[in-house]
Amino acid sequence: MSETREPTVFERISAGEIPAEMVAETERVIAFHDIAPKAPIHVVVTPRSGDHRDVVELAAADPALLAELVDVAHRVAGELADGQFRLVFNTGADAGQTVFHVHAHVLAGGLEEGSLAAG
Repeated sequence: MSETREPTVFERISAGEIPAEMVAETERVIAFHDIAPKAPIHVVVTPRSGDHRDVVELAAADPALLAELVDVAHRVAGELADGQFRLVFNTGADAGQTVFHVHAHVLAGGLEEGSLAAG
């Protein structure tokens, strides 16, 4: 049997338990505005399921889902930022990851050199 775990904040957003300003949704991926933006445009793109802690796990286990996540990020950037964007995956606490459910930050719109996304 698999161990029981609490749902991540992103799973709770996906389930509608926590409100978020959605930008895009597919069957397996959601995208929503970050609640603490680090850029004029800052959108979080994440799988609905919290099965993978970080991008390395996701790439090894489900490359098609990773490709879908990147595609959603690209579409969001096309709609909100003329297709120009930075895509950031934080992997590990020391790299700024605070939610251990793989997710990417789409950053655009007047980014300063050296700006990073936490989360």
